[in-house]
Amino acid sequence: MYSRKCQYALRAVFELASRYDGPPVKASEIARSQAVPLRFLEVILNRLKQGKFVKSTRGREGGYRLARSPGDLTVGEVIRHIEGQLAPVECVLDTDESNDCPFYGSCVFLPMWEEVDKALADVYDKTTFFDLLERRRKAVSEKAGSKGPRKKGATKNVRKRP
Repeated sequence: MYSRKCQYALRAVFELASRYDGPPVKASEIARSQAVPLRFLEVILNRLKQGKFVKSTRGREGGYRLARSPGDLTVGEVIRHIEGQLAPVECVLDTDESNDCPFYGSCVFLPMWEEVDKALADVYDKTTFFDLLERRRKAVSEKAGSKGPRKKGATKNVRKRP
């Protein structure tokens, strides 16, 4: 499970990706549109800036922008920057033979955990913020397409209880 900080960082980057070609975005706008507490978001944006994911412009017309295009930025990069190395269990990360696990080197579960780790990393590293924008666009388009024009006075097809 990822921290709230990580979830908020992903939301912030997603919001900036959705406004990539526009002017810099104020932190307060990101906070409002992504339901992130502003004070917490400011800390996260600073961390993202240190990682060169975002850049900021000061002044009245200032704000934040993505440092790279949404198609060149993966979810995995952001998660690793905020959370550090990822793994489903600690032993996947632990390659030190001084490990105090009694099953170190002969754990029947380790190959499975390594597969899970690789599968997660593959999904995160193959998913760009452009991909996420496309998913949202498609979902919005499908939702709009399912709502056909309705006649005045028409009711939804509601199932009544017997």
